[in-house]
Amino acid sequence: MADLPFGDRADFEAADRGFVAALDPAVVTAGGRVVWDSDSYGFLAGECPDTAHPSLWRQGQLCARQGLYEVTGGIYQVRGLDLSNMTLIEGDDGVIVVDPLLSVECAAAGLGLYREHRGKRPVMAVIYTHSHADHFGGVRGVTDGDVPILAPAGFMEHAVSENVYAGTAMNRRATYMYGPALPRSPQGQIGTGLGLTTSTGTISLIPPTRDITRTGQQETIDGVQIIFQLTPGTEAPAEMNFLIPARRALCMAENATHNLHNILTLRGAVVRDARIWSRYLTEAITLFAGQADVVFASHHWPTWGEDELVTFLTQQRDLYAYIHDQTLRMLNQGMTGAEIAEAIRMPPALEQAWHTHGYYGSVSHNVKAVYQRYLGWFDGNPAHLWEHPPVELARRYLACMGGRDAVLDHARRYIDDGDLRFAASLLNHAVFADEHDRQAREMLAEVYTRLGQGAENGTWRNFYLVGALELTGDVVPANLDTTSPEMIAALTIEQVFDSLAIRVDGPKAWNESLAIDWHLTDLDQRHRTTLSNGALIHQADPPPRPVDLTLTLTKQQLLGLLTGQSADGIEHEGDMDFLGRLITVLEDPDPAFAIVTP
Repeated sequence: MADLPFGDRADFEAADRGFVAALDPAVVTAGGRVVWDSDSYGFLAGECPDTAHPSLWRQGQLCARQGLYEVTGGIYQVRGLDLSNMTLIEGDDGVIVVDPLLSVECAAAGLGLYREHRGKRPVMAVIYTHSHADHFGGVRGVTDGDVPILAPAGFMEHAVSENVYAGTAMNRRATYMYGPALPRSPQGQIGTGLGLTTSTGTISLIPPTRDITRTGQQETIDGVQIIFQLTPGTEAPAEMNFLIPARRALCMAENATHNLHNILTLRGAVVRDARIWSRYLTEAITLFAGQADVVFASHHWPTWGEDELVTFLTQQRDLYAYIHDQTLRMLNQGMTGAEIAEAIRMPPALEQAWHTHGYYGSVSHNVKAVYQRYLGWFDGNPAHLWEHPPVELARRYLACMGGRDAVLDHARRYIDDGDLRFAASLLNHAVFADEHDRQAREMLAEVYTRLGQGAENGTWRNFYLVGALELTGDVVPANLDTTSPEMIAALTIEQVFDSLAIRVDGPKAWNESLAIDWHLTDLDQRHRTTLSNGALIHQADPPPRPVDLTLTLTKQQLLGLLTGQSADGIEHEGDMDFLGRLITVLEDPDPAFAIVTP
């Protein structure tokens, strides 16, 4: 860390460049509830304390800058009013909004700030660069949907699919990743590396009206020519970069930001492809180098200068390629993911570039993600093929080590010696062997606090500190609801029935056997669900055969049924008891399941 170029102030100059005005106060509310508060991070203006990693503190200082900024002539960004940036591209008659933040309220505040200083230009179009909610959720704050909305092909499927399959678990883990319950202080939450945190307002979704389906596709919107590059499977399953030739400005969406991003986010997701990510960055350099004087993204601050932007994109490309290729090299030498994460060394030239540091993703967990993508969870050692689950494993470890008191004594010695990692392992066993052991919980919370406050990675810090908070208090409820009415309405019928299937309590449904046909009149579609051996099987356009119940209804009525509304007014043929029997075997997900305790 002593070798890091802390005297280099180029990022601070770039983050301040083009500043127009700040939102004052930088607090956004909804119905009297605060959904965003940049001012609460004012402490970051001070010197780095002993309770934070200096490199992460520096990143927090940069991310805490907020307001309206000019990127280049006719292009502005609202930064620091949500986790992401909102970009505003001025056209002939109005403005094009790119990535309208996560919350409606924050997007409206950002647009209001822009209009205060640039005039009340109408929104002529919206561009979603990719399918993550912090880049579309605030859309109702900038438009009612009466304008063109552009997005990469596959956007709608991927925008809602996460919430169908693992949304509850992801949102629970997101409370650890973003740390909303932590105090914003030198001892607590100081950001996520990618931005400060997520806003907690209203999430909306207006479906795109125009798909970008190929690299090189050109669109002219409000007199502004835009050339697109599709980058599926990079930071998001559906994502795209674009060039505005007349402004010599390149938008890299979230494919090149001022940190190492996640190959696998700690909240959970499908593992991303670092190889293809790197290759799309090469393609972007090939397509657009020489045509742009500034590169900007939907997080962080721009990079100006043709040579500087090529260097930036090249280093970002090399970063993902190096992690991918070195992980594959070492796994083919027989090393496991954990071993590779310990052994890998990054090139000095990349280490010296601030934007390659692991403030959001990390080299350690990205290496393990690459390993997982190619070889899965099993490291090949048969001892790990059929291990006991955590509680049973913990009880056996404690018995072998001489009991609970001996384990706590060993843990204290490791804490005193500075081996916090192994102390955490020992104390985690003690807590899982007896979740009511107050001393073990407090010791583990102490270790997590020290590990968190020493982490360069913002999401690691938050995970450790929220873990400590829950060990000494109550479970922190999820504060981000991604199941807004518009998100639910955007589900395809297949996704709707998938969402039912993953709620079936298998053992409870073992002896149930039933078939229901669903005739959706507004979509002119027929679907069949069959409950068999504890599995709910969905079939579109089923062949004719007798079923237990046929329901004739609209999609809205279907969604209403599945969210607890009455079946009154729904036409049916057969015994409605079969619908009740299906509903009886459904289990509600638990949004507050335990993580650091059994």
